[in-house]
Amino acid sequence: MYRAMRWIVRLALGFYFRRIERFHTHRVPAVGPVLFTSNHPNSLTDSFVIGASLPRKVNFVATVQLFNIRPLKWLLTRCGVIPINRLKDDPRAMRTVAETFEACYRVLERGEAVGIFPEGVTYDDSQLKEVKSGAARMALELENRHAGKLGLQIVPVGLTYSAKEIYRSDVLVNFGEPIAAAAFLADYAQHRKESIQRLTAEIERRIKDLILHLPQLDHARVVEGVKRLYLDHLRATPNILHEQGPPRAEELELVQRIANAVEQVYRTDPARAAAFASRLAVYEHWLARLRIPEDLLSSPPGKARLALRSFGWAVIAFLGAPVAIYGWVHRLIPALVVEWAVRSLPAPTRRKAQTATAAILAGVVAFGACYSAYVAVFYALFGWPATLWYALSLPSAGLIAYYYLRQGRQLWAGLRSSVVLLRAPAARRRLLLLRSELVADIEKAHQEIAQGVRA
Repeated sequence: MYRAMRWIVRLALGFYFRRIERFHTHRVPAVGPVLFTSNHPNSLTDSFVIGASLPRKVNFVATVQLFNIRPLKWLLTRCGVIPINRLKDDPRAMRTVAETFEACYRVLERGEAVGIFPEGVTYDDSQLKEVKSGAARMALELENRHAGKLGLQIVPVGLTYSAKEIYRSDVLVNFGEPIAAAAFLADYAQHRKESIQRLTAEIERRIKDLILHLPQLDHARVVEGVKRLYLDHLRATPNILHEQGPPRAEELELVQRIANAVEQVYRTDPARAAAFASRLAVYEHWLARLRIPEDLLSSPPGKARLALRSFGWAVIAFLGAPVAIYGWVHRLIPALVVEWAVRSLPAPTRRKAQTATAAILAGVVAFGACYSAYVAVFYALFGWPATLWYALSLPSAGLIAYYYLRQGRQLWAGLRSSVVLLRAPAARRRLLLLRSELVADIEKAHQEIAQGVRA
């Protein structure tokens, strides 16, 4: 059942996400007891992504509320999901926490893996919240029962989503170096609380190293602005990366450096940081007001080039229209169901965090049911082998239809922006001047920090 569900989940994730990058999977022990501890930015989707990224089975801990639905309880139980009762679920049933720990112990003692999210709940923003002590308590208690001989490894995981609430976005699954639970057992018997606190702090530190964590969340806009303006400059800097990896992993390392630099400037020269943030706000305001993408700002197409590009896209749009229409005819009903689920099911306070989960689960049900019905009707009319080719065409045609519509919208926005830039050269020159001043400030700060590090 677990292997079958993992195959279905991988298929669903492949349709929802454009790319899932896995980094440092070699750090995950192939055998033996492993406790995965991860940040929790994207609700149930986090479990799907981690479980689908590894060849070994991962038994996740999930809220007991999911087990209130009988068919779902049957499925979750057979997929190794372990229920846990939180204080917010039922304050009168907190004894089940101990039962959850015992269930995890049995799994780990069999040499299997358990996945937990020590933040406890998911959040809309991507910042790591307070890491609870449950993971450390579980690991140390179990290792202590076996006198430090079990060999339990704690593997931190960092999940980074490019835009978790947007269909066909990217995700990076970043695995950290394992932590040997036995290494924190030295004085566990005499100083239990202190040992748990030390291991909890180490888990939190390791997870922060695997994601973009900002000590000051209100600096996020400045970090994002510097990233847009200066990331390509950093990429072109030789020997700046500690190690080569997939694109998202390399980008994460560079953005972590940007975030550290922003925090350092805010700490050492807050007036300079505030002045930069003010100029950045003016620049972003005019970009948004004119609705101009930054990539067009540097080299807007001339009138002849714009006309040629428009003609080329018109030809492509004409040739691709039949396939797009074919795809949308079949995906319209399930797409409406998914849109309803995304609009209605996520909690208002965690809409971004729960959108992907709602879309994936609704998509599996809606697209699976509708496409199965279409194939059944087609088979009754035309039989084999035409039905086989028809069934194979549905998923690809659906994706083509989606991208056709999305590219059409982007094309229209690009054409509009090009016309604005051609008709308002003074606005373009002003924006270019603002951007060059911002980049010069970033470059100066970068050189100062680099010289300070070398000193």
